[in-house]
Amino acid sequence: MDIIQYQEEHRIFRDALRKFFQKEVTPHVEEWEAAGIVPKSVWRKMGKQGFLCMSVPEEYGGQGADFLYSVIMTEELARTNHTGLAAPLHSDVVVPYITAFGSEQQKRRYLPGCVSGEIVTAIAMTEPNTGSDLAAIKTRAVEDGDHVVINGAKTFISNGINCDLLVLAARDPAVKDPYQALDLYLVEAGTPGFEKGNRIKKVGWHSQDTAELFFNDCRIPIANRLGVKGSGFLLLMEKLQQERLMCSIAAVAAAEFMLDLTISYCKERHAFGKPLTKFQNTQFKLVEMATEAKLGRTFLDKLIVDHMEGKSIVVDVSMAKYWTTEMAKRVADQCVQLFGGYGYCEEYPIARAWRDIRVLSIFAGTNEIMKTIAAKFMGL
Repeated sequence: MDIIQYQEEHRIFRDALRKFFQKEVTPHVEEWEAAGIVPKSVWRKMGKQGFLCMSVPEEYGGQGADFLYSVIMTEELARTNHTGLAAPLHSDVVVPYITAFGSEQQKRRYLPGCVSGEIVTAIAMTEPNTGSDLAAIKTRAVEDGDHVVINGAKTFISNGINCDLLVLAARDPAVKDPYQALDLYLVEAGTPGFEKGNRIKKVGWHSQDTAELFFNDCRIPIANRLGVKGSGFLLLMEKLQQERLMCSIAAVAAAEFMLDLTISYCKERHAFGKPLTKFQNTQFKLVEMATEAKLGRTFLDKLIVDHMEGKSIVVDVSMAKYWTTEMAKRVADQCVQLFGGYGYCEEYPIARAWRDIRVLSIFAGTNEIMKTIAAKFMGL
């Protein structure tokens, strides 16, 4: 029996989404990769089809759908072999902060636009001098009457150029405890003092508009704070479980995509008068990769079910995030090897897949941090 019990409505959704991507995304990927950004019109098309923020309750324009729709979205995006359209980041990482912790006014102001694609979101935690260590965040948020004045800089922010709304992590310098000093704020693009830097040129993820963000006396209403004062660190900890689970879903789906791509190539490619799949070395490598992908899939599917049941899976998801992303990197490297010289050529999709997979072990908390979390809970 399969661990995840997909229903007919899930299968209908997957089919509709796959057709949408085949028509509206895949034909344009090369253009977006060259441009370094996905046009915002695609976000609106996704919203019009009901493909964004599916878990948002109906009273705010969403569908109130279960988490399996998010799983399907991430898996089908992996099949497009590009990373620019970061819909899972928007729908399943950033927007849940508003859904879970936003005031009624915040929800009604922002959620309908997030669902329709009129509002693209991003989350800003990482800074030039700190990444996984959230307690070391330097960006300052100083209260001034009924407003907050923000100063600082963020970097490596996915959706940084396209974002219309930002969930920003900043600290109150008057609070000495580094954890209780953190708060999350909603900052709209166009707010005076909030400036977007240039798109960062990266080894991979070429169509993802990753950017630096700058705050110079950026003044926002104190009502833009999410949750109660001093709760920012706890809010981040609560939602990072799902973010890291999304990262694992992307890793396993990418590994499965790369493996399928490589098996097809090895069946068609001949050497010494026979397909590559008839050589024992090729068979062994493909079997090894298929085994790792199945192990990752089994572990992942169990965590998805646990997550949907509301269980705390902080330790297991930390283990899964590090292991699945490392597994995907191993698969990518072996697939390129089996493609031979062609695997290193841009016109072959395995090259982009290999290049793009590398960063998964870095973001959402580095894999070293994932092991540190697991070690702490193991009492080591």
